[in-house]
Amino acid sequence: MSAFLFAVMVWWTSNTIAHHFIHRPFFRRRSANRLFAIAMSAATGIPQALWRDRHLAHHAGVARRLRVSIDLMTQVAVVAALWAMLVDRAPLFFATVYVPGYLGGLLLCAAHGHYEHAGGTVSHYGRLYNLLLFNDGYHVEHHAHPGVRWSRLPERRDPRARASAWPAPLRWLDGTALDMLERLVLRSRVLQRFVLRTHGRALRDLVAHLPPVHRIAIVGGGLFPRSALILRSLLPAAEITIIDGNRANLDRARMWISSVPFVHAHYSVSDVSDVSDPSEASEESDTSDTSDTRGYDLVVIPLAFDGDREVLYTHPPAPAVIVHDWIWRRRAISRIVSIALLKRVNLVRR
Repeated sequence: MSAFLFAVMVWWTSNTIAHHFIHRPFFRRRSANRLFAIAMSAATGIPQALWRDRHLAHHAGVARRLRVSIDLMTQVAVVAALWAMLVDRAPLFFATVYVPGYLGGLLLCAAHGHYEHAGGTVSHYGRLYNLLLFNDGYHVEHHAHPGVRWSRLPERRDPRARASAWPAPLRWLDGTALDMLERLVLRSRVLQRFVLRTHGRALRDLVAHLPPVHRIAIVGGGLFPRSALILRSLLPAAEITIIDGNRANLDRARMWISSVPFVHAHYSVSDVSDVSDPSEASEESDTSDTSDTRGYDLVVIPLAFDGDREVLYTHPPAPAVIVHDWIWRRRAISRIVSIALLKRVNLVRR
């Protein structure tokens, strides 16, 4: 447990205090900033001059180069002296707590840096995370304005920014874990019944609050099309269209529900284009361009939606929008799908 806490401390300090210190040194006197950098080097085991050069090279988009300086040599000497003292006076602590925690902290920092830019720079707008990490989630905004104080970053929020429901160290859950769970459901009839039952109960409650619905667009409805299956039974008179950017997922979904139009396209809240009327869609559109949802009365957004989820709540793209979301993100009219799935559905209306 102590090793884990130390790993979290190394990761948290490196991505908050040390990070902000790189961009906006805390003191006016150069000597004070040097002393603070030495203290941070001892606290994290990471020479701050090395961390600073690496990070600024990242912002500049240039290759990292080792730059030997007095500051770097001083910080390395302090870290080495600390390690030597721990080996001499607390060898068991050093071997079982410090080293595992230190390596774990470096691993967390590596994962953090990787997922902040996997597939492009990504932001996370979760309130709790940004409270605890001084708006570290506003990463797109930070790269656009690296000199802006952390407390002012929410004022620079970019509505076009790619956003994730997960903070960077947990962002592997965005796609990999959800896709694995989805494919696991495909292999188990027990899980299929469970998913249909839990989602059906939640969606049934939300349908009672809907305005008149004639056209429904289900975004990301491929693989196991639970929303389409449930809404077809709850709203039998409505026309349902499934929009998915993955053709293989659409082919899989057609095995479950074949009587609806399938549109092979990527959906974006801001960059709208093609499909506005499901009556104009063939059984499957071959386009891979961005698709919009104008002309639909109800739009259903998946948990794996790759975009700024908050925009869906503040500027709904249809008269009614049902958003599959994590259980801690309650918005508007909301029902819990399953505590085990950590999931709820939110209904927002214009």
